[in-house]
Amino acid sequence: MSRYKNILVAFDGSDSSKNALKQILKLAKEENFRATAVTVLKTGDNEADITRAKNAKEASRMPGEAIVTNSVKLVIKEDGDEVQMILEEGVVHKAIIDVAEKRSCDLVVMGRRSLTRVERALSGSFSAQVIRYSPLDVLVMQKTTSLGWRSTLLATDGSKFSKVAARRALEIAQEHGGELKVISVVDTADSFLNEVPGSIDRMREHARENIESVKQMAKPFDIKVEGFIRVGHPHQEIVKLAKELKVDVLCMGTHGRTGLNRLIMGSVTEQVIEDALCSVLVVKA
Repeated sequence: MSRYKNILVAFDGSDSSKNALKQILKLAKEENFRATAVTVLKTGDNEADITRAKNAKEASRMPGEAIVTNSVKLVIKEDGDEVQMILEEGVVHKAIIDVAEKRSCDLVVMGRRSLTRVERALSGSFSAQVIRYSPLDVLVMQKTTSLGWRSTLLATDGSKFSKVAARRALEIAQEHGGELKVISVVDTADSFLNEVPGSIDRMREHARENIESVKQMAKPFDIKVEGFIRVGHPHQEIVKLAKELKVDVLCMGTHGRTGLNRLIMGSVTEQVIEDALCSVLVVKA
């Protein structure tokens, strides 16, 4: 992970965040990068909520302090090393991003927390909010996955954001002697397009061009690229192929801090994160 030298792990006490912390600390020893963990005590997103939180500061800090204390014990017990823990208060995703920027981090790592249908409809996950607003790459990990880079699946739609993700995926594959698989999906979710004569064939050709573009990018890296074209709903086909290939990590690109058009609630990125069995690296342009 030489591309990432200063990593921030968002820790909330969940099984997935514990696993993320363990995996990052293990890798930090092997590859000599700096890792820091942050726990955020949640307050509201408006002035009234923040005022109430300040008035009850001591009471509100107790659960967060307990999480930090327990996590330090976990690290010492299982990894034989300590990690710097930071305790913050505020709106969770804003506080995480603020700490990452102030400490000049280049990657944010989060555990994936499954949401109920109501939670997803109302606000989405913290990981989705961090991804939406963070200028940094974000790695989302499941509670049972190990962090490996030998096999990577890149999802591309041919956009400039996908090309940034492709370069990152190639760098990782080259560094770890791994292989790169690439998927481009012919999106059949739009029923109108399906009724236009020849539209599916044109979209297939576009998908083929997307994969060929990555293969051309891979030549200077001396990385073998295997391409896959799938037809269907993008997030379903991406997750399905990642499972079939048993990849270590799934890599996707998305807009930067203010580019929200392709990362809204229910978007491909969030749905992939919710359903994927492997870690998901979201690369920011």
